[in-house]
Amino acid sequence: MDRLNLDDAPAFLAIARTGTLTAAAKLLGVGIATISRRIERLEHALSVPLFVRHQSGYKLTDEGQALLPRAEALEEAAQSFRADAAFEAEATGHVRLATAENLANQFIIPSLPELLEANPGLSIEVLTDIATSNLHRRDADLAVRMVRPERGNLTVRQIGILGYGLYGSRSFPQAPKANAEATQMPGNPISRDRYVGWSERQQMLPAAQWIERQLKGDAPAIVTTSLLGQVSAAKAGLGLSVLPHFIAADAGLKAVKKDVGLDQPIWLVVHSDLAASRRVKVVADHVVAVINRHSDQLQGLIKTAP
Repeated sequence: MDRLNLDDAPAFLAIARTGTLTAAAKLLGVGIATISRRIERLEHALSVPLFVRHQSGYKLTDEGQALLPRAEALEEAAQSFRADAAFEAEATGHVRLATAENLANQFIIPSLPELLEANPGLSIEVLTDIATSNLHRRDADLAVRMVRPERGNLTVRQIGILGYGLYGSRSFPQAPKANAEATQMPGNPISRDRYVGWSERQQMLPAAQWIERQLKGDAPAIVTTSLLGQVSAAKAGLGLSVLPHFIAADAGLKAVKKDVGLDQPIWLVVHSDLAASRRVKVVADHVVAVINRHSDQLQGLIKTAP
């Protein structure tokens, strides 16, 4: 028996249902010659006649009648296969995304309506806890981090840069206080006690370490335990704070030093076992697009009003 081409089965069904080559060709959207060629090829491969040709049309033979349920089963299987493939193409399920609260509130969460509208079967959980979510324990499916993981079965790629600067209120004095000359740093017009510091628990943060280097053992004007507290203290004129450019711009703060050497890569981290998951990939691609869309804002390249 010649190789059987299952693509010819729809032609068999179309003729069986319509009774003529013309109607079958119209049903399948192909030419009459194509339908005729497919039936001849199918009959040759099966070594049985499927139709009796009459001037008025085509009638199933006994062999064709016996094979009709098989062909219908093939058709049903193909339709089911296509439906399942379409379902998989629409990402469905629950996805947990861990990220910094500032990125989540400013960029990622406001962008989620477009993602969920395009994928109604998807649900998102955004984790912004202070404690780092562990992808190995599956605390999260993917994460956006400022520090690149060095170990683990993870897929990691850089998707952007987060820029930092030194910021204060618009009324913050540029000159040191009259009684603070003794505490001035060489080449720095700001007295050491006019910085907003971080508590001991946050000393691993690059911004906290930068402030600590400037203070050289002196006490800051105020200590906070959160980024929101840093912004509030700077806005109140209590001191200068190292902040991401986009947060400072949103708060209406002025830049005392635009480049403090703390710009950080933004990393997208996915557990390798989930990299091919449709639901995770859709969310990951969306996050990358959001970060790219706001790249200038994140790097502080967008000028703000003085």
